[in-house]
Amino acid sequence: MLKIEKIDTANKAQVQRFVHLPFQFYTDTPQWVPPLLKDVTDMLNPNKHPFYEHSTGDFFIAVRDGKDVGRIAALENTRYNQYHGTKQAQFYFFECEDNQETANALFEAVFEWSRARGLDTVIGPKGLGPLDGYGIVVEGFEHRQMMTMMNYNHPYIPRMVTNLGFEKEVDFVSCYMNTAEFNLPERVHRIAERVQQRGTLAVRRFKDKADLVSYSPRIGQAYNKAFVNNWEYYPLTDREIKFVVDNIMTIADPRLIKIITHNEDAVGFLFGFADISAALQRNKGRLLPFGLIDLMLEMRRTKWVALNGTGILPEYQGRGGNALMYSEMEKTVKEYHFEHADMTQVAETAVQMRSDLINVGGKAYKNHRVFHRKI
Repeated sequence: MLKIEKIDTANKAQVQRFVHLPFQFYTDTPQWVPPLLKDVTDMLNPNKHPFYEHSTGDFFIAVRDGKDVGRIAALENTRYNQYHGTKQAQFYFFECEDNQETANALFEAVFEWSRARGLDTVIGPKGLGPLDGYGIVVEGFEHRQMMTMMNYNHPYIPRMVTNLGFEKEVDFVSCYMNTAEFNLPERVHRIAERVQQRGTLAVRRFKDKADLVSYSPRIGQAYNKAFVNNWEYYPLTDREIKFVVDNIMTIADPRLIKIITHNEDAVGFLFGFADISAALQRNKGRLLPFGLIDLMLEMRRTKWVALNGTGILPEYQGRGGNALMYSEMEKTVKEYHFEHADMTQVAETAVQMRSDLINVGGKAYKNHRVFHRKI
């Protein structure tokens, strides 16, 4: 017998059931990278995650004959809906056995939850914040998930979702680059040098994590201006910006994070992260007792870098800003001897960025699709 249970987020045992459920589906899947379990646990905690200061969510588990066989989250981002004038619910954390009945029951719980709140569309996968990763893998199943900045799923998952009547909303394509082949035209570097010499734009680098944290409010202000035309955008609160920065500090190397400035104001940014997927797999998402040490060592060993969160304010894109950003990107991947780069999840709506990545040698190799359905 199949039943759907709404978990009590104040009940530690129920939260841990939800958090650990995916492990049973990916035990023998080398492409899957477990998330940091603490991060997922915090996402279910209204007292810790700033999403709940303006929005709401509930979490469901499918149980068949006493065994947990699926899970899903139903979210309402009221700040997003107010900004865009929509009535959307979001689904996230969808994991399921290969059984359409189970998927149907989980999504019916989301549909009922959404209708009760006067919402008319369900969209997802879409999480609680800008680094949660968007979409379901529809191409590139053979490639390993890049850290926890994108999702991974079995090929049967998109089939289940489309069987439920969901249609494509937007694709997020990730590009691969062999850094030995990443050679920008010399004129790009010349433009980058000229704009810095004129004092139009400058590059802010960080000597340590404390330096980066002190600058984070300006990064947030730039984000809230740079991505206003992006599909996924909504203005982050100060608490959300701080939460994102605090989270990435665990895996951030300040040398790989650069800010483009104009008169000391942040107008663009380039976030690079040394890929720690292998360490996350070895430690099954745990930081203690030895996981954190292994993560730090993996940051030094890895030959992969994830470039996730790259953008510049539109008004500076035609004033040498793009040249400066890509010049710094090349320096990031080469100065620290990375051999492989993943330009992580660029929305198809970001036409200029997609074109630029192809022009500098990026090759599309993964596609994550966000789906929508009217209810």
